[in-house]
Amino acid sequence: MHAYRDQYAQLFNDGQDVILIAISTDPVEELYAWARDDQFQFLMASDADAEVGRLYGALARPDLTNRNLFVVGPDGKIAYRAVPFREIDPAAYTELGVAIDEILSETE
Repeated sequence: MHAYRDQYAQLFNDGQDVILIAISTDPVEELYAWARDDQFQFLMASDADAEVGRLYGALARPDLTNRNLFVVGPDGKIAYRAVPFREIDPAAYTELGVAIDEILSETE
């Protein structure tokens, strides 16, 4: 999450025409405190019952989600997926940036 925060302007077009929503099974209160304390400039949502995780196939086990990343285009379809997302690999952020740039260029 810190890498997203630190690269937000570059990766996510500084929030222009891009909405980043981090979804976790953590309770709302924990996500709020984390977002506030670490100054995340994007949305965080609680999926306490793991319904979104189930829909996207992001569950490693019934009680554990994988760190997956999905980019949903303006048409509502998944335009890019990284399952699992390789958060410690710098190339993963380059790939994500390219995918977002491609989607943004298609909507212009």
